[in-house]
Order: sequence, then C-alpha cells, then structure tokens
Amino acid sequence: MRAARYYDRGDIRIEDIPEPAVGPGQVGIDVAWCGICGTDLHEYADGPIFVPPAGHPHPISHEDAPITLGHEMSGVVTSLGAGVDDLTVGDHVVVEPYILYDDVDTGPTSTDYHLSKDMNFIGLGGCGGGLGEKIAVKRRWVHKISSDIPLDQAALIEPLSVGYHAVDRSDAIAGDTVLITGAGPIGLLTAAVCKARGLTTIISEPSPLRRQKAADTGVGDHILDPTSQDVVAETFALTGGRGADAGFECTSVQPALDTLFDALKPTGVLVVVSIWGHPGTLDMQKLVLKEIDMRGTIAYVNSHPDTIKLVEEGKVDLAPFITGKIGLDHLIDEGFDTLIHRNETAVKILVSPSGAGL
Repeated sequence: MRAARYYDRGDIRIEDIPEPAVGPGQVGIDVAWCGICGTDLHEYADGPIFVPPAGHPHPISHEDAPITLGHEMSGVVTSLGAGVDDLTVGDHVVVEPYILYDDVDTGPTSTDYHLSKDMNFIGLGGCGGGLGEKIAVKRRWVHKISSDIPLDQAALIEPLSVGYHAVDRSDAIAGDTVLITGAGPIGLLTAAVCKARGLTTIISEPSPLRRQKAADTGVGDHILDPTSQDVVAETFALTGGRGADAGFECTSVQPALDTLFDALKPTGVLVVVSIWGHPGTLDMQKLVLKEIDMRGTIAYVNSHPDTIKLVEEGKVDLAPFITGKIGLDHLIDEGFDTLIHRNETAVKILVSPSGAGL
C-alpha cells in the first residue's frame, strides 16, 4: 500500500509499504480521508517533535522514523481481529489516535489518560497512520459513526474533539459569552462547539479571509479585526461592560494572550488551546487582581462519543470547514506548502490515501 512516510524535518516520502496485519483485539480500517493537522506541519517544518527520531524508538510503540503520518482519519472497517465482536465489516468509523501503555486506565470515567507518561499519537509516534491506505488500530480507539455522516466530514471529528475538550475545560455554560482569538482550524472548531452549547462567540482574527470563513460557517456571532478594532473595548461593549466569561487562545501569539487577559471579566477563565513553540509572557498582576483562572488543554479525553453525537444530531455542520481535497501525490505541494505558506486560504485540507475519494 502507499503511505506518506516522515523521515526527518522537510523529508516526507510517498512510499510503498506492506499492509498492516490485524492482530487480536484490533480493527482493520480502510482509510477514506485524513486531515493535515497543524502538528503535522510543525513536524515537517521544525521537527521531529512527537515523531521519534531515527535511532530513538518510542518507549511504547518501539518505532522510530520513518513513520507513517496522519492522525485525523475516517474510514471503513475491513477486518476484525480475534475478540472484537461489537463492530461489523463495513462500519464507518473514526479513530481516537492515542498511543498509551496497556496499564493506563482508559475507561469511560477516566479524566486523565491523555496526560499519562510517554503518551503519543498514532500517526506521529508510530502504529501506522491515516496518511496510509490502511491501518490496524486497537479496538479501544475505534469509534463507530453513523453512515449518514459523510466520511470526508467525519475526518474532522478528531480536531472537533480538541475543541470539545477545550470548551469542557472552560466551564462555560449556555448563555455565557466567550472570546476566541484566532480563526484557524482549531479556533473555528472550538467556536462551533461553543455555538452548539448555546454560547455567544466573539472571534478576533486579523486575516480577512479567515474572518470571512468565521462568518460563512456561522460560528462567530461577532467577528472582530484586531488590526483596526479595539477588541477589548468591543468585548466590554458587547457584554454590557462586564467582559467575556471565558476566552480561548488559539494562536500562540503574545498579543492575543494579552488581549484575553484584558477582555475577560474578573474571575474569567482563560483556556490556552494552541501549542506554543516558544515561551510566552504573563502579566501576573492582572492574573492576581482579576482572579483570572488560566488553564491549559491538550487533545481530548473521553470526548469522542459526545463530539460524534453533536455531529450526528446536526448541531455541528463540518462541511464548510473542508477547503481542499487532494491525493497523496500532492501532499506537499498542494497540502503542506499551502498550509505553511498560504494558510489564510485554507482551513482543513483532506487527503485520500488511495485516491478513491477524488
């Protein structure tokens, strides 16, 4: 089968590799679509980060570069390993792409398995990836979805789950007003979850194309341009002088973080969603005097079932967030290069590893 293999920074190759064997307790999946994530872009431009470098195998997967990339995937079940009796060949599924030690509690009441020692992701730390035609995944990480959800849209359930967990971390409730800095993929999908939960959303984004996407998708109640508008003043005006109840930092840009501290109400919750590749600064006096509650969030934890339910019930429409579809042969020139150098023009680019969806 064909797969996109990560060797090192700036070195991804499309190669023929053996199809994965489906072992006991595993599910064989024919990958339909796989999204290109910002994490993949960081690996390509600045890595290896999550990818274990050649000669340094990951302690759980025991794999090192080259590895098959891709963790935002949807597909169709093609085979079932011994002991798997609650799925059927032909089922439509998505993958919760974790690599964890076998003794980590991943049961339905666990709230911290995503923070366990040496955690990594399928498609980054090994174990195959969605940028290959087929994959074999432990049953625990396979989630069945309704066949009514198009498989291209289903590939966005993984990043939507990131937004779902971030909103959980905020403790925001219906009727609250939230400020989201950044209308990239995660900012927009976080806003989509907020809207589905009855929150009023204010989105701050300097790019006119991304502001337009926030408007077109309907996830922004109020969309502001921080280059020409006073986002803090506008937020207070929109909330009757109170300030936003919660804020989501989705840019890893210092001015956005500073804006959130000023725009939040006293006792507001600030959730940092973006991955910061550099140190940020913090005005401790504002943190103290406003009693701001600042929280980090990473990935998701038992979030997929409820996220899938939002989509199945029609509370989130994922179609407008798909801005491109390509095959493996154009992964770099039409995929990575677009998202690195012309990211204003795209939200989510999907890849069909087999080309069947094109």
